[in-house]
Amino acid sequence: MNRQLIRSYILLVAIAIALFTVPVAFTLTKQLRDDTRESVLREAKTMGLLLGNGNPASCQALTEMAEAYSEETPGQVQVTVTDATWGCEPDLPEPARDADLSDVLRKNKPEAIDWGSDFIWGRHLVITVPGRQTTAEGAGKGPVVGAVRIEYSTKDLTNRLWTIWGFRAGLAVAVLGAAVAIGSFAARRITAPLRQLNEMASKFSDGDLTARSAVTGPTETQTLARTLNQAGERLDTLIASQRIFVADASHQLRTPLTALRLSLDNIADGMDDEFVREDVEQATAEVVRMSRLVNGLLVLARAEAKVTAAEPLSLRDIVDERLAVWRPAADERGVTIALRGSIDGRLLVLASPGHLDQVLDNVLSNALEVSPDGGTITVRMESRGDEGVLSVLDEGPGMSDAEKSRAFDRFWRGQGLTGRSGSGLGLAVVKQLVTDDGGTVALGDAPGGGLKVTITLRAAPRGAGG
Repeated sequence: MNRQLIRSYILLVAIAIALFTVPVAFTLTKQLRDDTRESVLREAKTMGLLLGNGNPASCQALTEMAEAYSEETPGQVQVTVTDATWGCEPDLPEPARDADLSDVLRKNKPEAIDWGSDFIWGRHLVITVPGRQTTAEGAGKGPVVGAVRIEYSTKDLTNRLWTIWGFRAGLAVAVLGAAVAIGSFAARRITAPLRQLNEMASKFSDGDLTARSAVTGPTETQTLARTLNQAGERLDTLIASQRIFVADASHQLRTPLTALRLSLDNIADGMDDEFVREDVEQATAEVVRMSRLVNGLLVLARAEAKVTAAEPLSLRDIVDERLAVWRPAADERGVTIALRGSIDGRLLVLASPGHLDQVLDNVLSNALEVSPDGGTITVRMESRGDEGVLSVLDEGPGMSDAEKSRAFDRFWRGQGLTGRSGSGLGLAVVKQLVTDDGGTVALGDAPGGGLKVTITLRAAPRGAGG
């Protein structure tokens, strides 16, 4: 919008400059042309009168005037006489025979003016006037006895023309430059409230419903800012209520689910009927899945509430701790968890306390779920500039592109080797926690098959860990 406002403003200024400067420049050019023509024509007619007098004194005056004119101006004087017996035949060059000279000598044309070009002018302004014999009726009233021609160089005129147009062009550029500066300043002032509203909307899209915009600018912008602020407050209140409800409901459901699972375990221990035991075990599996779902909802609600702030944590220490917890479960199925990478404990990443632990638990749980017996889960750590990258690769069936596009959706479950026992919230929780800490998570194909989960976290500034 700033660019559109600036372009519109500059266009208006450019049109105003053109409407004012160009006509003035053309007027000055015409005035320069007319003044020059009148000046040269006046001198030529004066010399024509001297030629028409025919006496030695006038002839001498004509010669001296022509020589002085040639020395003091860029013009050259030429004279021709039609009658060799005429008393005045000055020692001056004769003009070339052309149509203008013929018109003046034979057709009684008062003067002939040739600028040498139809566009402004050429190299010379050529003015030819007749020399008429002086009679009793007065000077210049008798028959034509000759002609005076002045060839006036237009070099100085051209220089003055460039000065006229160059000055106005420079002035126009300076005014346009000032218009750009003023337009940029005015556009920023005008669009400042809109930029604040856009920043507020961007924060809304990132999930920050506490963002508010200052009520400034024109009346329309102030009204829009108030409306958006009120909408933000209502959304924040509604979503906060929803999160509280989910968290409370999840928390309240944990106790009865735990009690139900214990009761089913007791029933299974005291039951000899194989069919009943099988039904109890299926019921217990469903209770376990429901417990996972409730725990996932509780973690997700807490993550969305953003109750903690990211702080520098040792990536290596957290990975070592979680792998130590998960290796016994992997050993029961003959699955090897291999750690790769050269990161030591000095690399600190920004993460909220508990977030990275939960992320690793969910990713490792999914990897163990799909890994075949005797397979390998590879955990790789590396540092890339100002980021810490953690990758978990399994040897399971992997995911198609369509499945990867839905993997982070809530309650979506893929088909693992051990059955559809997940809650559908694992990867959704992973993405929410990683995103809250300013990181990213992506799914790819592991070499040789399987799924690769890549988690990128911001590295803490040097010295942040004390």
